[in-house]
Amino acid sequence: MINNLLCRDLPALALAALPLLTTALPASANTPPTTTSSPTGHRFLHSAAAAAPGAAEAQVPLPLFEAIDRLPVAVEHREGYRRDLYKHWNKGLIASDGCDTRREVILAEAVTAPQVAAGCKLTGGSWRSPYDNLVVTDAGRLDVDHFVPLAEVFDSERAPWSAARREAYANDQNSPDTLIAVSAASNRSKSDKDPAEWLPSDGSYHCTYAATWVGTKLRWDLAADDAEVQALLGLAEDCPNTTVIYETAP
Repeated sequence: MINNLLCRDLPALALAALPLLTTALPASANTPPTTTSSPTGHRFLHSAAAAAPGAAEAQVPLPLFEAIDRLPVAVEHREGYRRDLYKHWNKGLIASDGCDTRREVILAEAVTAPQVAAGCKLTGGSWRSPYDNLVVTDAGRLDVDHFVPLAEVFDSERAPWSAARREAYANDQNSPDTLIAVSAASNRSKSDKDPAEWLPSDGSYHCTYAATWVGTKLRWDLAADDAEVQALLGLAEDCPNTTVIYETAP
């Protein structure tokens, strides 16, 4: 949840489809963001439901170093992991729209709204993929990434989660950071790696990436291993103005 966070509904339908295009955007300024906790400055809450009465109150902004210090440190445990332990995609926040969670995220993050046909088939539209600073104009070339990958979540659960909690994480639209639309190529490159093993190719996004990773782990009470913590601390050295705000998941 970013400074000056906005809520918005799913975008209105576009009048015309755009031709397929995947191009690099101009490089961003190198100045670290001043506040980046729900730190993805390009993002909005996927639904007004995220700000509904009764939602947990946002915490005080934490410097990135302090937020990293709040992460529980533990050895990872991968044995027994299966992707289908985390049921996704479910019907999403708006049951009547015919779109599952994945498509709702894609719609919410569109820079130019696509046309939506029966069965939530998307044509046209444009998106910015923050991992690699690309503009994508074909929804079929997007992946909706779990910012902290499902395998990493399993590794980091401090006690085994219930099936309901795992499904809640896998479809979490009540934070603007848990799920993110990115180019399929960048998501496949990331796979299930943590920041000690992979960082976005767009270096200007590294401060935001670190803050989002830490905020998501704190939101879901997930642990981090030693190598992961050291990598995050190294990133924080270059992000003196980056802060983290998170809301604890129910």
